[in-house]
Amino acid sequence: MSRIWAGIDGGKGQHHGLALDVDGKTLLSRRVANDEPELLKLMGDVPDLADGREVTWAVDMTGGVLALLLALLINHGHEVLYMPGRLVNRACDGNRGEGETDARDAYVIADQARMRRDLRPIRPGDEAAIELKLLTGRRADLGEDRTRVVNRLHGTLLSMFPALERTLDVTNTGPLRLLTGYQTPGTIRRFRDTRLVKWLANRKVRNARALAEAAVEAAERQHTAVPGEKTIAKL
Repeated sequence: MSRIWAGIDGGKGQHHGLALDVDGKTLLSRRVANDEPELLKLMGDVPDLADGREVTWAVDMTGGVLALLLALLINHGHEVLYMPGRLVNRACDGNRGEGETDARDAYVIADQARMRRDLRPIRPGDEAAIELKLLTGRRADLGEDRTRVVNRLHGTLLSMFPALERTLDVTNTGPLRLLTGYQTPGTIRRFRDTRLVKWLANRKVRNARALAEAAVEAAERQHTAVPGEKTIAKL
């Protein structure tokens, strides 16, 4: 039976849908809001163009901004193929030219689905795999966020107090607790070991004495205040 192919280029607020016939002729090309009524309308308009032919949908992601559309397509029994982003990018490199990027990408997705026979269908009911992907993606995001925060803290401290930056492991709670109260060389020297030890111990910091002694030793190596020290300390 003859068939048409519909490629979807996903976007945050809008997607671009494009349908091709068996000869690669564009039957439909339009933006559609990422909203259920609009998506359902697209899902009705494309089969109307098919005039009895089978419809195959193709996307370049299995979740994210396309999650709602994919749920609708699968729930309504449509065939959906997944085309990895790397294949889309490779195909787009050979189809550079004039025209809107979203429309061109949607065309490439539909055209590759029309020509290729190695694309994986997205199956309904694979909830466990979807949940695992979401959880692992979330864990990766949190890890990247933590790395950015640590690097930013290192950079901020390095710009004011290099000796303390070398001394502290800011991935541990104790050094972070110290920095909430004491940041500059002058402040740490004024309060010395005894007061720092007591201050840290009151905040349940482990090895308070060793941490305080290391901070004071670092402070003794820097007696010059850098420009903007007060602002850097607040940061």
